[in-house]
Amino acid sequence: MILLVIGSNFMNSQKIDYKLLLGIEHNNLVGDTIQLEKNTFDAFEKMKKAALQDGVNIKIVSGFRDFERQKKIWNSKFERFTNEYKLSPNEAINEIIRFSTIPGTSRHHWGTEIDVIDKDFENEKDPLIAKKYENGGIFHKLKKWMDKNSMNYGFHLTYTNNPNRKGFEYEPWHYSYVPVSKKYLTAFLKIDIVNIISKVDIEGKQLFSDNFINNYINNNILEINPDLK
Repeated sequence: MILLVIGSNFMNSQKIDYKLLLGIEHNNLVGDTIQLEKNTFDAFEKMKKAALQDGVNIKIVSGFRDFERQKKIWNSKFERFTNEYKLSPNEAINEIIRFSTIPGTSRHHWGTEIDVIDKDFENEKDPLIAKKYENGGIFHKLKKWMDKNSMNYGFHLTYTNNPNRKGFEYEPWHYSYVPVSKKYLTAFLKIDIVNIISKVDIEGKQLFSDNFINNYINNNILEINPDLK
């Protein structure tokens, strides 16, 4: 079994099982319906309280996501794109990786990532659309508060609106708790990711050439906000 040692005060230099990084197991999660890594949870609670004092009610709609859940998301999208939208398998994969990750490579596996909305509009259909966070959108007030304050609590936007950034599309709802996620990313990159991805049992896997996987790692996994590296 692969074990990774990450030196840090908040983790007390504990050994991190590779299964944690891949979303297979995670022994440091707290929360009810939506769970987060404990340090991330504590930081979010502080940020949420501060936001409420400013009239902003932050709600998390996605936190920790395990390997099996990510696998279901991937397979469901692949089947929909190929069957309903009649895309070729290659086209379907390219469409999926605009917003979704290959199972085992999602940052949501770590419990350090949050997708947020304004709870005052929690019944909004299809909330995670970028224009809803921009000027005139229902979540613009939330976005303005997060832009100004989230970094004070350790949360940084993961996929920015930088036109020069490759990979996943801009996600104004997705924030990462940097004090933990940065160390998890360092540890994750020490794993043989190519070997792991090649063993994932998902739709379209036969099209994962070495070139595709290398491009995916460089242009998706590593094309993130520089603050997160």
